[in-house]
Amino acid sequence: MKRLICVIGNKGGTGKTSITHMLCHGFGLLGMRSIAVLTDAAREPLSRGDRRYTPLDGRTPDKLEKIIAKLDSMPEWLGVIDGGGNRPEMDHQFYEMSGLALLPFRDSHEDIRTVRNDLEVFPRAYGIPSQWPTNPWQQMAAERTLDELMQDFRPRLLEPVYSVSASKLLLQTDAPSSMPTMLNNVCRGLARQVLDRLKIPEHG
Repeated sequence: MKRLICVIGNKGGTGKTSITHMLCHGFGLLGMRSIAVLTDAAREPLSRGDRRYTPLDGRTPDKLEKIIAKLDSMPEWLGVIDGGGNRPEMDHQFYEMSGLALLPFRDSHEDIRTVRNDLEVFPRAYGIPSQWPTNPWQQMAAERTLDELMQDFRPRLLEPVYSVSASKLLLQTDAPSSMPTMLNNVCRGLARQVLDRLKIPEHG
């Protein structure tokens, strides 16, 4: 499914859930409709409220199957699956059914080692630096680390998603109706990167 995106990766704590909701919020800001699909049984579903997208509970195979079938019948919608961590078999399933796979990783040697392996396992996937430092000196150090450890994968890395503390607002059960400008800008940028990779126009 071209319009289905999965956010996966073998390591927990890399920002998969944040990236999922930031991406869907970004789609909403661009006037596009999307769903954020929860598959991690350790997390609780979020309410629709005033969000610009629809969170759905896909934590059981039956629920997930129904969501995917419904999405398939609504070609104007985008779907983003929050894959959860440490579930390699599920990651493979999500990868096979999706038009695009994202592998978030933070600025740590452990994350980078793991995402290198995942990029080899999932040859169509893109790595996405998440919760990336905003301090200029830390950014320079992080870029040096990427040059040293990720040079072979540079063409398959998206632009970093910088750490924005307000992203936590998207993960509240009832998210506020308006979000800070900085968060909106980061979410729009992320959504545009993904649409570009999918070759989908902003209002298509």
